[in-house]
Amino acid sequence: MKKKVVLAYSGGLDTTVIIPWLKENGGFETIAVCVDVGQEADWEAITKRALDTGAAKCFVADVKKTYVEEYIWPALKAGALYEDKYLLGTSTARPLIAKVLVDYARQEGAEAIAHGATGKGNDQVRFDLGIMAFAPDIEIIAPWRTWELKSREEEIAYLEKRGIPVPMKKDDSYSRDDNLWHISHEGLELEDPANAPNLEHMLKMSVPPEKAPDTPEIVEIGFEKGLPVAVNGKTLDGVSLIKELNRIGGAHGVGITDLVENRVVGMKSRGVYETPGGSILYYAHAELEHLCLDRQTYAFKQTVRDKLGEVIYGGLWFTPLREALCAFVDATQERVSGTVKVKLYKGSITSAGASSPQSLYNASIASFTTGDLYNHADAKGFIRLYGLPVLVRALADRLS
Repeated sequence: MKKKVVLAYSGGLDTTVIIPWLKENGGFETIAVCVDVGQEADWEAITKRALDTGAAKCFVADVKKTYVEEYIWPALKAGALYEDKYLLGTSTARPLIAKVLVDYARQEGAEAIAHGATGKGNDQVRFDLGIMAFAPDIEIIAPWRTWELKSREEEIAYLEKRGIPVPMKKDDSYSRDDNLWHISHEGLELEDPANAPNLEHMLKMSVPPEKAPDTPEIVEIGFEKGLPVAVNGKTLDGVSLIKELNRIGGAHGVGITDLVENRVVGMKSRGVYETPGGSILYYAHAELEHLCLDRQTYAFKQTVRDKLGEVIYGGLWFTPLREALCAFVDATQERVSGTVKVKLYKGSITSAGASSPQSLYNASIASFTTGDLYNHADAKGFIRLYGLPVLVRALADRLS
């Protein structure tokens, strides 16, 4: 009896090659699983491609709602970033995909799970750790770590030799990952950091900023307990809300990030990320936190934000640390409700005002006009005590 393997199937170049490779190297019966996390895909055509290429079955799992509510929203509430720029689009999706793969492996009685992540990338870590968290007994097959193919060009030749249609144009062979939150681009001219990205050729969700409209657009986002719930006064579910902001933000060229980052495996890599809706939400959410969080909570949350970004990027989603960090963030968001307006213009996002029923901004205190809640004379004693170490050092220096 053939061993069964569940393959994380996207219909792209790597996974199209993996189906015949698994058959030729182990005689596996391959069950393709497509996990719909919001990528633009013709699932009917992709399913047909999987079966035509040799898969015994192909399943499509629509988990967009779960992805938004259980993976994207926790990262957004934290403001989690990796190395100050990356909004964790691929990083948040991979743990969920791994969990879905395990579910199908159990359902189909598969002995192994395969994925198309390379031996140089981060995704192999995220997939492997996610699978290990739920199925330590299942074998993990990562062909890029064992096969003799060394490049995307060799993969294309592999398919052409077997008469299998290549699922991409040769002159558009960026390595891409897309989902509801973002699209990442690697390869081609990006492999030399000295090259400017060819945005006109590359971008899928956005226009280059210089081709955005000459008129700015104001967008209003409504939040409840840290979560976005409305755009321009219209209440939307999470999936629809992100799609709407992707449409608006993409038209104005916002959220395009060019980053040379430190991968988990130790090397540096360069990618261009399109995250139009996510960038709007991160900016708006941060503006609201400035209104609603006290100084000490805000300061410590910045530390948690950075650590959570590292944890998510490194594939450690299913860990007690990630859960504990998110629990702290959830507690901070109880007061983060209100409305934020942002202005989009040729790639930029700027504030256009924010309000909250739980705002800690008090005009009678902050105003230059003297009010009952703040006595200017109190500042003298505060400053003297606050600056006491400065005063003591200065006196000591005079005596030395």
